[in-house]
Order: sequence, then C-alpha cells, then structure tokens
Amino acid sequence: MAPKETKQTTSNSMIGFGLTLNLCCSICIVFLNKWVYTMVHFPNMTLTCIHFAATFLGLVVCHSFNVFNPKHLPLLQLLPLSLTFCGFVVFTNLSLQANTVGTYQLFKVLTTPVIIAIQSYAYRKKFSFRIKLTLIPIMFGVFLNSYYDIKFNIKGTVFAILGVFVTSAYQILVGAKQKELQANSMQLLYYQAPISSIMLLVIIPFFEPVFSPGGIFGEKWTLGAMGLIAGTAGFAFLVNLTIYWIIGNTSPVTYNMFGHFKFCITLLGGYFIFLDPVQFNQFIGILITLAGIFLYTHFKLEDNAALEKRKPLTQPC
Repeated sequence: MAPKETKQTTSNSMIGFGLTLNLCCSICIVFLNKWVYTMVHFPNMTLTCIHFAATFLGLVVCHSFNVFNPKHLPLLQLLPLSLTFCGFVVFTNLSLQANTVGTYQLFKVLTTPVIIAIQSYAYRKKFSFRIKLTLIPIMFGVFLNSYYDIKFNIKGTVFAILGVFVTSAYQILVGAKQKELQANSMQLLYYQAPISSIMLLVIIPFFEPVFSPGGIFGEKWTLGAMGLIAGTAGFAFLVNLTIYWIIGNTSPVTYNMFGHFKFCITLLGGYFIFLDPVQFNQFIGILITLAGIFLYTHFKLEDNAALEKRKPLTQPC
C-alpha cells in the first residue's frame, strides 16, 4: 500500500475510533442524565457546569501524566467560544421548556443546514450538491418522528431559533478556533472549560430557577445521587473531548450528521431499555434519517478520496 493511502486509512481509522468512543459515551451520558433528571431531580444547568469543571479537572490530570502539553492561548480569543457555549446551553434549555419535545427536535435538526449556510457564505466553504441533498431525508425523517408532537408558539419559536443560531456558531467556532490558534482539542478545552464553568456560575442564579425551582439547594442529595452525578461527570469529560476532536478533525457538519445518528440510537435505546413508547411513524422516521446519514457518510468519503487524489504528490529531493 502506498504511504499516502496508508496515511489516509490511518486517518479514517482514527476518526472511526473517535466517533465510536463519542457514540458510546454519549449514549451512556444521555441515559445517566435521564436518570439524574427524572429520579434525582438534579438541576440541568448546574449539572452542565459540573460537567465542564470535571472536564477541566480531567485535563489537568492528563497534563500531569504528560498526555498533552498546554499551549498559551489568548483569553480574549476564547471568549466568543465560551459565550456561545453558554448561549447554547441557555437557549436550548429554554426551547425545551417552552416547546414540545417534537418541536424542539424539529428545530434542532435545522442546525445542520444553518451551519452549511454560515460556512458557505462567511467562510467560503464549498459543499457538493449531493451532500446538501442528504439533508432532505434527514430532515424528513426527524419530521416524521416528531409529527404528532409538533406545536408552535411565539415564545418557544423565538427561543428555538436563537438556540439554532447560537449552537451553529458554537460548533463552527470549535473547529475554527482549533485551526486559527493552532491548538488541538485538549489544548483548546483546557482554557475553554473553566471559562465556560465560571460563566455558567454567573448565569445559573438568574436562569436555573426557571427550570428547577429551588435549584441545587431544593433537595437533599444522597450518596447514591452524588455517585450518579460523578458518573455523568466522568462521561462528560470523554464526550466533550471527543466532540472537540471530531469537529477539529472532520467538520461541524459531519459532527451534526453524527448527532442525528446518536439521536436515532438514543430513541431506539429508550425503547428497548426504558420501554419508552415508539410509534410506527417514528420507526419509519428513524430509518429514513439513518438512510440520509449513511448517504452523507458515503458521499463525504468519496469527496475526501477525490480531494486526496487531486493533491500534488511530494517529489523526493
């Protein structure tokens, strides 16, 4: 096998491993979070803050074992990333509270076309026509899955639209900042995680009472509850790390497509593990969404292979 082909195969294998690790950890954290929210009633935004604090502590441990070397990054350059992250948490929570789950998911799927639009016009990034076409079965599949639970209201629509744009900006900045600052996922998270944690600590007193009256002090937390929360924090470290790595090594669009795949897997997992009711139209919607994701993956791999072939070979001296 030629060195160029070997390098490409290794790269694809690493991306495959990163996606698989993210999938496993994301599914675990979704079901653990569901248990924490429904059985323990731990407030959402405080849990998110704990997750980012745990991510920072995990990176400190990794640094102490020389897993990576921190790079000095200008804090002002990281503020937009941290601000959009906090906006993403606040507006998606407000959207989930003000909308039905079906409406929330329908707006959430719009993140992918919004990312494509922003990257096309602001970053001059080109997407092939067939890549754009894969959005049709994905969006239609999510619509089928959410059809019976879609209800619109002005407040919920405003929160959902703001959530879509802030989430899109956040995911684009995750990839852009890694390239702009020449920092890998660990180096970027090492700075962004504590900044976001501090920002969340500032806004929690204002927003958390909206979602969880009484907040963190409204309940008495048992050792079992604290153990569950610690478990979610451990998985959050791996999820946050792999999200940054995936976006940095692929693209925000690829990560979003993978997010739709995780959504389908989570729905099926809820059906088989928690016996959540799933209607026939939801199964059809899941199958159509998965078909769109597999088409995107196939076309993306073909486009990447064609791009590699067009690159000039380096001639030996």
